[in-house]
Formats: sequence, structure tokens, C-alpha cells
Amino acid sequence: MTFATLKTLALSVAAAALVAGCTPGQMDREAGAVILDNDFGESTRNNYLIHTGQLSHVVSLAQRFNREVPDTINFAFNSAVIDAQAARILDAQANFIRQFPEVTFRVYGHTDLVGSGAYNKQLGLRRAQAVVGYFSARGISRSRLEAVVSFGETQPLVQTQNPEERNRRTVTEVSGFVQDAPLVLNGKYAEVIFREYVNSAAPAPTVQGGLGELSAGAGGG
Repeated sequence: MTFATLKTLALSVAAAALVAGCTPGQMDREAGAVILDNDFGESTRNNYLIHTGQLSHVVSLAQRFNREVPDTINFAFNSAVIDAQAARILDAQANFIRQFPEVTFRVYGHTDLVGSGAYNKQLGLRRAQAVVGYFSARGISRSRLEAVVSFGETQPLVQTQNPEERNRRTVTEVSGFVQDAPLVLNGKYAEVIFREYVNSAAPAPTVQGGLGELSAGAGGG
């Protein structure tokens, strides 16, 4: 085999490795040694991270909450009133929260930088409490909800002394489980996923009448 042939073969192998998503340095490792950060095999990767303690159930649920629903609503100046747009977002949050009765949530209240720190602390808490009250009115137990104040002077999204709607907000976050943090093998998270799987099944369509009735009506005009 000539040098040119060997060189062509090496280049072909390297190209095939790149197409397969591997780098040349990975080719001398056993299959599965490198965890790729893509969608294929993501379930296996997620299970591996949980069982090795690298990813907790709370973090997983928090990430899912942030993916599936908006976590923030905004308020008018000097107000803790939930308007129509905020209500739509809170309804989406409530629908998610109802799916996970084992999970607890915190609502953080914020203000903008206008006004005194003491007043804004109370205003931020009133906003968080308004959201908790909204959830409670929709059947979510208050024992799973906590209103926490974090006023605008400490955590503004926009650094300005002027009124700023983006700073006047509440943020809803996953905070933990109703009881002590579950162990990986106690089945709590599996119960949640299984319940979702069962509830997602569409009911079988109902057929009006028996087979004889269907047959008799087949030739009607």
C-alpha cells in the first residue's frame, strides 16, 4: 500500500468520524465514553446525571417550568393589582403547578427604584402575596406556596432611578418538594411522570348504537 493510499484512507476515516459527531481524539475510546450534548440520547444522559447526583429533581423541574411557562408578570406603578395580561400568565403557571402536587413554589416580589426602601419592601411583598392569593383561588394549597419579598433596590433588571415596568414584577420558581427532598429511588418523581403519561392518554371514541344499528343504517339514504 502506497503512502498516498494510506493518506487517503486516513483522511476518509477522519471525515467519517466528523460526520458521526466524533473528534479524532475520541476514536480510541469505548462507545458511550463521551456524552454528547444533543437531543439524541438526552433521556439516558438525564438519568445518568440524576443517579450520579449531578442533577437534582428540583433543578430538573425548575428547568422544565422555565421552558414551558413564563415565570414573570409585571405590575403598574405603585400597584399590586394583577391585570388581564398577568392573569393569563398566572393561569399558565397554575396549570403547571396543579400537575405537580408534590412540588412547592416560591413567588418573589420586586419593585422599581422609585420610592424608599422600606415602602418598596412592603410593596414587593404585597405583589408576591397577590400572586399566591391568585393561585389559592384556583385550588392550589397555600401550604405549597411561599411569598418572598425581594425589592427593586436589590435586584432590578434595569438600572434606572425612573419608573420601570420591567423591574415591577413577580417571579415564580420551583423551590422543592412538599416533604423532605426525595431520594432517587423512592419513586416520587417517577410517580409524577407516570401520572402525566396516564393523564395524557386520549379516551377511546364512543360509538353510538350497537353493531346491528350500524348495519341497519348502512343502506339508508
